[in-house]
Amino acid sequence: MIPYGKQEITQQDIDAVVDVLKSDFLTQGPQVPAFEKSLRDFTGAKHALAVNSATSALHIACLSLGVGPGDTLWTTPVTFVASANCGLYCGATVDFVDIDASTYNLCPIKLEEKLIKAKADNKLPKVVVAVHLCGQPCDMRAINALAKQYGFKVIEDASHAIGGRYLDTPIGACIYSDITVFSFHPVKIVTTAEGGAALTNDDKLAEKMALFRSHGITRDPNLMVGESDGGWYYQQIELGYNYRMTELQAALGVSQMTRLSEFVAARHKLASRYNELLAELPIRLPYQLPETYSGLHLYVIRLQLGNIAKSHRQVFDELRANGIGVNLHYIPVHTQPYYQNMGFQTGDFPEAESYYQEAISLPMFHLMTLEQQDEVVAVLTKILQG
Repeated sequence: MIPYGKQEITQQDIDAVVDVLKSDFLTQGPQVPAFEKSLRDFTGAKHALAVNSATSALHIACLSLGVGPGDTLWTTPVTFVASANCGLYCGATVDFVDIDASTYNLCPIKLEEKLIKAKADNKLPKVVVAVHLCGQPCDMRAINALAKQYGFKVIEDASHAIGGRYLDTPIGACIYSDITVFSFHPVKIVTTAEGGAALTNDDKLAEKMALFRSHGITRDPNLMVGESDGGWYYQQIELGYNYRMTELQAALGVSQMTRLSEFVAARHKLASRYNELLAELPIRLPYQLPETYSGLHLYVIRLQLGNIAKSHRQVFDELRANGIGVNLHYIPVHTQPYYQNMGFQTGDFPEAESYYQEAISLPMFHLMTLEQQDEVVAVLTKILQG
C-alpha cells in the first residue's frame, strides 16, 4: 500500500533521540528551548511555545486570547475537528464560514458577508481560526483587514503549512495574525512523533500560553502574588494544563527542522509532476493562490463526477483496493453528529459539502519515488477511464 503520507526518520534523528535518552533530562531540559529557537529562527516569530499536540496549541491560544462563555469562535467547516473544538473547550460557541471554491480555505468574501450580518445582530466573533488546508495559505491580508475592521482576533491553524510562505513571508511569522499553530504529527511535514507549537509576536500572549501549557504555575517572582519563600518556590496563578513537550520529541524536532526546506521542495517537485501527469483526466487539480508558496502537506484532487461513470466512493474504494492509500481531508465539521446536535444541518455550508462529495487526497510525501507516483497515476487513470 502506498500511504497518503509518511514520515522520514534518519540516523541523524535516531542519534538525536538516543542522546537525550543518555542525558540527565527526559523532560524540561535544553532540547525544548532549542526546538522553539529553531521555529523562531525559521519563521521570524518572536515567541514559539512547543506543546504535546497542535490541539493543545489551539486550546492555549484560545485561552490566552480570553475566549470563554458568551464568546463565539468562527472557523472553516473543511478542517480537522480540533480547529473548532478548541472554542468549545473554552466554553465558547462555534460557528463556520464556508470555503472558497478555488483554494478550499475559509472564504474572505463569505467571511465579510457573515460579519456584516453578525454586526447588525450584535453577534461578532471573538476569534476566527483560519486553516491553511493542505499547506495552502489562506488570504491572510484580507482576513487581517477584516479583523481590524470588526475587532476579532486571528489564529492561523497552520498544522499543514510549516515551510510555506505568504507574500514572501514565512508562515508562522504572525504578520497577519495574533497566533499561529503548527502540528508535528507523523504524517505532517516535520514530525516530533506527536507535538505542536504556538507562535506569536505578542509578549503577553506568550506569557499566558506558557502558563496554560504547564499547570498555570510560575517561578517568575515578577508574576507572583507577594514575596517568594525561597529558591524552591512556585505559585499557581492560572488554571493550566499539562501540555508540555518532552525532550525526546523536541530533539527529534530539532533534527527534522534542519531538513524542512528540503522536505517542502521535494513535495513541490512531486506536485508539479502530478499536475503534468494528471492534466488530461476528468479531475480538478489543486489551485495555488498567487504570491504564496504552499507547504504542500496534501495533494487533493476533485473528481468531475459528471464526466465519470463511477461514484466518488467507487473511485476511492477502487484506489484503496489497488494499493493506493488515498484519504479524504476532511469531512465537514458541521456534518458531524456532535455538531448536528448543536443545530447545524446539512446544507448550511454548500461549498464545503460540494468539496466533500468530490475530494480525494492522493499520496504525497517527500520520500515518494517516481515509480510510486507513476503507480498512483496509472491506477487512477485506469479507474477513471475504465
